[in-house]
Amino acid sequence: MGGIADSFQVYDLGHLGLVASILDQIDLVQTVDRFVGPRPGEKVSTGMALKAAILNALGFLTSPLYLFSHYWEGKPTEWLLGEGITPELLNDDRMGRMQGRCIK
Repeated sequence: MGGIADSFQVYDLGHLGLVASILDQIDLVQTVDRFVGPRPGEKVSTGMALKAAILNALGFLTSPLYLFSHYWEGKPTEWLLGEGITPELLNDDRMGRMQGRCIK
């Protein structure tokens, strides 16, 4: 067949696209990162991890933290969260570090 239809991917975003856009409009990621500062070798900033946690929580899921990355499988993480962000990077270790840094 071929053609233009072969170059598209379809995702069911539900409400996530709208919420991600609102979080971008209020500069959540940049504000959090400005307060907590960067960490060497960090692939997902604290602000970005918090944005992912908010989007996950608004998915009305109550799964354990070690399953956090599974929530993002099949979702366009690069579109919702940023270039280079994959479900594998949103693991329980990263989310635990984010929670610890936000509490301080």
